[in-house]
Amino acid sequence: MGFFDKLKGAMNAVTGGAAKVTLEFDPPQAQPGDTIRVKISATSSGGEVKSKGVYVDLWGSENVRIPKGSGNNVGQEVTATENTFTQEFQIAPAFVLAAKETKLWEGQLQIPASVQPSYMGKLATHQWKIQGRIEAAGNDPDSGWKDLRIGR
Repeated sequence: MGFFDKLKGAMNAVTGGAAKVTLEFDPPQAQPGDTIRVKISATSSGGEVKSKGVYVDLWGSENVRIPKGSGNNVGQEVTATENTFTQEFQIAPAFVLAAKETKLWEGQLQIPASVQPSYMGKLATHQWKIQGRIEAAGNDPDSGWKDLRIGR
């Protein structure tokens, strides 16, 4: 392994580029308390990847936006964001992904029954996102956040 290969490996660890991760989930809309089936795949971008496990992250956030002039004493736009839920679900234990190798994992996670549903109101929204990732040295390679609808 030459100097530039080592440098590329170090950059991949820092940027999360050591592997390409994809996530599929079903159903795309679920109710609180439902189970979601997930498929995560990871493909090495070139070198060996040592991972501490495969995870699915679930995240909820409420966003409020009150436009300027929309009510008494609203002289400027008011915005606020509050994370309402965050949880990681381990799908698989530690593994090693060989150079250029692809692995696939399937699992499921249960959405807690007490979570707030998705909604889009006039001044506020509540959104849900889901991502798959492999835990590795540096920045964890992940699938990127995908929208998930919870509730009606």
